[in-house]
Amino acid sequence: MKRVSFAEFGGPEVLQLVDAAEPHAGPGQVRIAVRAAGVNPVDWRIREGQILKAHPIELPAGVGIDAAGVVDEIGEGVRGIEVGDRVFGEGPNTYAEFAVLSAFARMPEGLTFEEAAGYPSVVETALRIIGEVGVQPGQTLLVSGASGGVGSAMLQIARDRGIAVIGTAGAANQDYLRGLGAEATTYGEGWVQRVRQLGRVDAALDLAGSGVIGELVELTGDPRKVVSIADLDAPKLGVRFSDTAGSVPDALAEAVDLISRGKLHIPVEKTYSLAEAAAAHVDSQAGHTRGRRVILV
Repeated sequence: MKRVSFAEFGGPEVLQLVDAAEPHAGPGQVRIAVRAAGVNPVDWRIREGQILKAHPIELPAGVGIDAAGVVDEIGEGVRGIEVGDRVFGEGPNTYAEFAVLSAFARMPEGLTFEEAAGYPSVVETALRIIGEVGVQPGQTLLVSGASGGVGSAMLQIARDRGIAVIGTAGAANQDYLRGLGAEATTYGEGWVQRVRQLGRVDAALDLAGSGVIGELVELTGDPRKVVSIADLDAPKLGVRFSDTAGSVPDALAEAVDLISRGKLHIPVEKTYSLAEAAAAHVDSQAGHTRGRRVILV
């Protein structure tokens, strides 16, 4: 089978499309014929050699953690899933023609493979950090870098829980944020004052790693009310850096519920082929994403 791999840490140019042995489902796992794989910032962070404590790997290594596809092999102990089922979930090396998923769920009715591949780790991350930051119904959450995948999920999950949201993003994405139920403002000079004019901030999330941790602490008044998933230096200011996943099966179940109730939709901004994985990483690192980027297999 074909899969995207890298033999050394570095820039997107280290990614290669190679022939590899097919993986097989172990106990509690399913193998899928991959139809689409989500592109996540963690993919290129791992490729660069970042956050290896949370994601230890051996080289050469595959790429990707999210996928959607058709089950073609079922491991021992799996119940409620059959060969031929359309599923989405998480597992290693998903930029490939076949992948093994350790956490998975049937795709909601009406969802395409392209759409489904963009949800698993994004929803898990959003649910995890909204819990870690401790924001409650009736309070206001500030989301810095709100237009990407995690931000898109976060705005909708927060609103479903009765939490007001202020989102920051580029000028081109202001209407997009408002469409997801957020008060919106732009980055750049004076952004802290613009946020203050929109209301009190009870908690804040840094999703972009754009060097705003100090300002988020200033706005909330307490570093314990700020969580980052993108700034490795956040702990220097007393802010939690969250990089250890919670329960992916629980996140998938909640994603299915939200999608089925019409409360969660993350658009796919752009798709790529396996051979275009390097371009997908370049675009992901550049930021300014509206929704998700997905590799089609």
